[in-house]
Amino acid sequence: MILVTRLDGQEYYINPHQIEYIECKPDTTLLMLSGKYLIVKEKVPVVIDRIVEYRRRIGGFKNEE
Repeated sequence: MILVTRLDGQEYYINPHQIEYIECKPDTTLLMLSGKYLIVKEKVPVVIDRIVEYRRRIGGFKNEE
């Protein structure tokens, strides 16, 4: 799970494997596989860095190398 912050300042965790894609319009918008949109304060590079760090932590890259 990765930490993200809603525009109202509330922090919560999401499963990055459920993100279908990320848009910047201009707020960072995550489209989830469920079809739900999440608008977060973090910029796109920050979200991507958190996803990469999460995947490293769980060993998600072992079979991708």
